[in-house]
Amino acid sequence: MHIMEGFLPTPWWQAWFAVSIPVILYGIYKMNRLVNEKREILPLLAVAGAFIFVLSSLKLPSVTGSCSHPTGTGIAAIMFGPAITAVISTIVLIYQALFLAHGGLTTLGANVFSMGIVGPMVSYLIYKAGMKAKLNFYFVVFLAATFGDWATYIVTSTQLALAFPAGGVLTFGAFLSSLGPFAAAFAFTQVPIAIVEGAVSALLFKYVVDVKSDILVEMKVLEDSVVRKLRELSA
Repeated sequence: MHIMEGFLPTPWWQAWFAVSIPVILYGIYKMNRLVNEKREILPLLAVAGAFIFVLSSLKLPSVTGSCSHPTGTGIAAIMFGPAITAVISTIVLIYQALFLAHGGLTTLGANVFSMGIVGPMVSYLIYKAGMKAKLNFYFVVFLAATFGDWATYIVTSTQLALAFPAGGVLTFGAFLSSLGPFAAAFAFTQVPIAIVEGAVSALLFKYVVDVKSDILVEMKVLEDSVVRKLRELSA
Protein backbone atom coordinates (compact mmCIF):
# COMPACT_ATOMS: atom_id res chain seq x y z
CA MET A 1 0.00 0.00 0.00
CA HIS A 2 1.14 3.56 -0.75
CA ILE A 3 0.39 5.81 2.22
CA MET A 4 -2.13 8.32 0.90
CA GLU A 5 -1.76 12.08 0.64
CA GLY A 6 -1.93 13.93 3.95
CA PHE A 7 -2.25 10.76 6.04
CA LEU A 8 1.02 11.08 7.99
CA PRO A 9 1.12 13.82 10.65
CA THR A 10 4.00 16.13 11.48
CA PRO A 11 6.85 15.35 12.11
CA TRP A 12 6.68 11.92 10.48
CA TRP A 13 6.23 12.87 6.85
CA GLN A 14 9.14 15.31 7.13
CA ALA A 15 11.32 12.72 8.85
CA TRP A 16 10.89 10.19 6.05
CA PHE A 17 11.86 12.84 3.49
CA ALA A 18 15.00 13.58 5.50
CA VAL A 19 15.95 9.90 5.48
CA SER A 20 15.10 9.27 1.81
CA ILE A 21 16.56 12.34 0.08
CA PRO A 22 20.27 11.47 0.63
CA VAL A 23 19.71 8.00 -0.84
CA ILE A 24 17.91 9.47 -3.86
CA LEU A 25 20.72 11.97 -4.47
CA TYR A 26 23.30 9.21 -4.28
CA GLY A 27 21.19 7.13 -6.66
CA ILE A 28 21.05 10.02 -9.16
CA TYR A 29 24.84 10.24 -9.04
CA LYS A 30 25.21 6.50 -9.64
CA MET A 31 22.62 6.49 -12.43
CA ASN A 32 24.32 9.36 -14.27
CA ARG A 33 27.67 7.64 -14.02
CA LEU A 34 26.24 4.33 -15.23
CA VAL A 35 24.43 5.92 -18.19
CA ASN A 36 27.56 7.86 -19.21
CA GLU A 37 29.61 4.66 -19.16
CA LYS A 38 27.00 2.36 -20.72
CA ARG A 39 24.48 4.19 -22.90
CA GLU A 40 23.13 0.83 -24.08
CA ILE A 41 21.48 0.18 -20.71
CA LEU A 42 18.98 3.02 -21.15
CA PRO A 43 16.30 0.69 -22.61
CA LEU A 44 16.82 -1.68 -19.69
CA LEU A 45 16.36 1.18 -17.23
CA ALA A 46 13.13 2.09 -19.01
CA VAL A 47 11.88 -1.51 -18.85
CA ALA A 48 12.70 -1.71 -15.13
CA GLY A 49 10.81 1.53 -14.52
CA ALA A 50 7.82 0.35 -16.53
CA PHE A 51 7.78 -2.93 -14.62
CA ILE A 52 7.72 -1.09 -11.28
CA PHE A 53 5.04 1.29 -12.50
CA VAL A 54 2.70 -1.38 -13.82
CA LEU A 55 3.00 -3.76 -10.87
CA SER A 56 2.80 -1.09 -8.16
CA SER A 57 -0.26 0.44 -9.85
CA LEU A 58 -2.23 -2.79 -9.52
CA LYS A 59 -4.23 -1.98 -6.41
CA LEU A 60 -5.90 -5.18 -5.25
CA PRO A 61 -8.63 -5.08 -2.58
CA SER A 62 -7.81 -6.72 0.74
CA VAL A 63 -10.23 -8.63 2.93
CA THR A 64 -9.37 -6.13 5.65
CA GLY A 65 -10.81 -3.19 3.70
CA SER A 66 -7.35 -1.92 2.77
CA CYS A 67 -5.52 -2.68 -0.48
CA SER A 68 -2.34 -4.42 -1.52
CA HIS A 69 -0.17 -4.52 -4.64
CA PRO A 70 3.13 -5.87 -5.93
CA THR A 71 6.12 -3.53 -5.92
CA GLY A 72 8.18 -4.70 -8.91
CA THR A 73 11.39 -3.32 -7.43
CA GLY A 74 13.24 -6.63 -7.04
CA ILE A 75 14.25 -6.83 -10.70
CA ALA A 76 15.66 -3.29 -10.75
CA ALA A 77 17.53 -3.90 -7.48
CA ILE A 78 19.19 -7.01 -8.89
CA MET A 79 20.19 -5.32 -12.16
CA PHE A 80 21.12 -1.81 -10.99
CA GLY A 81 21.43 -1.93 -7.20
CA PRO A 82 19.25 -0.33 -4.52
CA ALA A 83 20.38 3.29 -4.96
CA ILE A 84 19.43 3.51 -8.65
CA THR A 85 16.23 1.61 -7.89
CA ALA A 86 15.38 4.32 -5.35
CA VAL A 87 15.55 6.92 -8.15
CA ILE A 88 13.39 4.85 -10.50
CA SER A 89 10.87 4.25 -7.70
CA THR A 90 10.75 7.95 -6.88
CA ILE A 91 9.88 8.82 -10.48
CA VAL A 92 7.16 6.15 -10.48
CA LEU A 93 5.74 7.30 -7.15
CA ILE A 94 5.62 10.96 -8.21
CA TYR A 95 3.74 10.05 -11.38
CA GLN A 96 1.30 7.86 -9.46
CA ALA A 97 0.69 10.57 -6.86
CA LEU A 98 0.06 13.27 -9.47
CA PHE A 99 -1.99 11.36 -12.03
CA LEU A 100 -3.39 8.23 -10.37
CA ALA A 101 -4.22 9.48 -6.86
CA HIS A 102 -2.07 6.61 -5.63
CA GLY A 103 0.12 7.69 -2.73
CA GLY A 104 0.81 11.39 -2.25
CA LEU A 105 3.35 14.19 -2.36
CA THR A 106 3.55 14.79 1.39
CA THR A 107 3.92 11.05 1.95
CA LEU A 108 6.38 10.62 -0.92
CA GLY A 109 9.36 10.37 1.43
CA ALA A 110 7.73 7.58 3.43
CA ASN A 111 6.64 5.67 0.31
CA VAL A 112 10.08 6.01 -1.28
CA PHE A 113 11.72 4.75 1.90
CA SER A 114 9.54 1.62 2.09
CA MET A 115 9.13 0.74 -1.59
CA GLY A 116 12.18 2.39 -3.14
CA ILE A 117 14.89 1.95 -0.50
CA VAL A 118 14.29 -0.80 2.06
CA GLY A 119 12.53 -3.26 -0.27
CA PRO A 120 15.23 -3.02 -2.97
CA MET A 121 18.00 -3.20 -0.37
CA VAL A 122 16.57 -6.45 0.99
CA SER A 123 16.21 -7.84 -2.55
CA TYR A 124 19.78 -6.85 -3.41
CA LEU A 125 21.30 -8.38 -0.28
CA ILE A 126 19.36 -11.62 -0.71
CA TYR A 127 20.44 -11.84 -4.34
CA LYS A 128 24.11 -11.28 -3.51
CA ALA A 129 24.01 -13.80 -0.65
CA GLY A 130 22.19 -16.39 -2.75
CA MET A 131 24.61 -16.11 -5.67
CA LYS A 132 27.59 -16.26 -3.32
CA ALA A 133 26.14 -19.47 -1.90
CA LYS A 134 25.85 -20.74 -5.51
CA LEU A 135 22.12 -21.37 -5.30
CA ASN A 136 20.04 -21.69 -8.45
CA PHE A 137 19.83 -18.26 -10.10
CA TYR A 138 16.09 -18.30 -10.73
CA PHE A 139 15.38 -19.46 -7.19
CA VAL A 140 17.52 -16.63 -5.84
CA VAL A 141 15.61 -14.11 -7.99
CA PHE A 142 12.34 -15.53 -6.65
CA LEU A 143 13.52 -15.16 -3.05
CA ALA A 144 14.90 -11.66 -3.63
CA ALA A 145 11.70 -10.32 -5.20
CA THR A 146 9.43 -12.03 -2.68
CA PHE A 147 11.24 -10.92 0.45
CA GLY A 148 11.81 -7.44 -0.95
CA ASP A 149 8.06 -7.09 -1.36
CA TRP A 150 7.41 -8.33 2.18
CA ALA A 151 10.05 -5.96 3.55
CA THR A 152 8.29 -3.02 1.90
CA TYR A 153 5.04 -3.82 3.68
CA ILE A 154 6.70 -4.44 7.02
CA VAL A 155 8.25 -0.97 6.75
CA THR A 156 4.93 0.60 5.73
CA SER A 157 3.29 -1.04 8.74
CA THR A 158 6.11 0.28 10.93
CA GLN A 159 5.70 3.80 9.56
CA LEU A 160 1.98 3.75 10.30
CA ALA A 161 2.50 2.31 13.78
CA LEU A 162 5.03 5.03 14.60
CA ALA A 163 2.68 7.77 13.41
CA PHE A 164 -0.42 6.27 15.05
CA PRO A 165 0.60 4.43 18.24
CA ALA A 166 -2.08 2.91 20.42
CA GLY A 167 -3.43 5.50 22.81
CA GLY A 168 -1.92 8.38 20.84
CA VAL A 169 1.36 8.47 22.80
CA LEU A 170 4.45 6.88 21.26
CA THR A 171 5.97 4.32 23.59
CA PHE A 172 7.50 0.99 22.69
CA GLY A 173 4.44 -0.86 23.95
CA ALA A 174 2.04 1.45 22.12
CA PHE A 175 4.08 1.04 18.94
CA LEU A 176 3.93 -2.75 19.15
CA SER A 177 0.20 -2.64 19.86
CA SER A 178 -0.34 -0.71 16.62
CA LEU A 179 2.20 -2.62 14.53
CA GLY A 180 0.36 -5.94 14.81
CA PRO A 181 -2.97 -4.71 13.43
CA PHE A 182 -1.32 -2.69 10.66
CA ALA A 183 0.81 -5.66 9.55
CA ALA A 184 -2.15 -8.03 9.76
CA ALA A 185 -4.20 -5.69 7.58
CA PHE A 186 -1.83 -6.40 4.69
CA ALA A 187 -0.78 -9.98 5.40
CA PHE A 188 -3.88 -11.73 4.02
CA THR A 189 -3.25 -10.44 0.52
CA GLN A 190 0.40 -9.38 0.57
CA VAL A 191 1.85 -12.79 1.39
CA PRO A 192 0.46 -14.50 -1.75
CA ILE A 193 0.96 -11.39 -3.91
CA ALA A 194 4.67 -11.33 -3.05
CA ILE A 195 5.03 -15.01 -3.93
CA VAL A 196 3.41 -14.42 -7.33
CA GLU A 197 5.67 -11.41 -7.88
CA GLY A 198 8.70 -13.56 -7.11
CA ALA A 199 7.63 -16.14 -9.69
CA VAL A 200 6.96 -13.46 -12.35
CA SER A 201 10.35 -11.86 -11.66
CA ALA A 202 12.12 -15.20 -12.11
CA LEU A 203 10.30 -15.81 -15.40
CA LEU A 204 11.21 -12.35 -16.65
CA PHE A 205 14.86 -12.93 -15.85
CA LYS A 206 14.70 -16.26 -17.69
CA TYR A 207 13.59 -14.34 -20.77
CA VAL A 208 16.42 -11.82 -20.37
CA VAL A 209 18.97 -14.62 -19.98
CA ASP A 210 17.68 -16.26 -23.16
CA VAL A 211 17.68 -13.16 -25.36
CA LYS A 212 20.06 -10.59 -23.82
CA SER A 213 22.39 -12.33 -21.39
CA ASP A 214 25.39 -10.30 -22.58
CA ILE A 215 24.10 -7.16 -20.89
CA LEU A 216 23.73 -9.03 -17.58
CA VAL A 217 27.32 -10.21 -17.84
CA GLU A 218 28.55 -6.74 -18.78
CA MET A 219 26.77 -5.21 -15.80
CA LYS A 220 28.18 -7.97 -13.55
CA VAL A 221 24.74 -9.20 -12.58
CA LEU A 222 25.76 -12.69 -13.69
CA GLU A 223 29.06 -14.35 -14.47
CA ASP A 224 29.53 -15.75 -17.96
CA SER A 225 29.96 -19.26 -16.53
CA VAL A 226 26.58 -19.01 -14.79
CA VAL A 227 24.90 -17.89 -18.02
CA ARG A 228 26.36 -20.84 -19.91
CA LYS A 229 25.15 -23.23 -17.23
CA LEU A 230 21.64 -21.73 -17.27
CA ARG A 231 21.46 -22.06 -21.03
CA GLU A 232 22.64 -25.67 -20.88
CA LEU A 233 19.92 -26.49 -18.37
CA SER A 234 17.21 -24.88 -20.51
CA ALA A 235 18.43 -26.43 -23.76
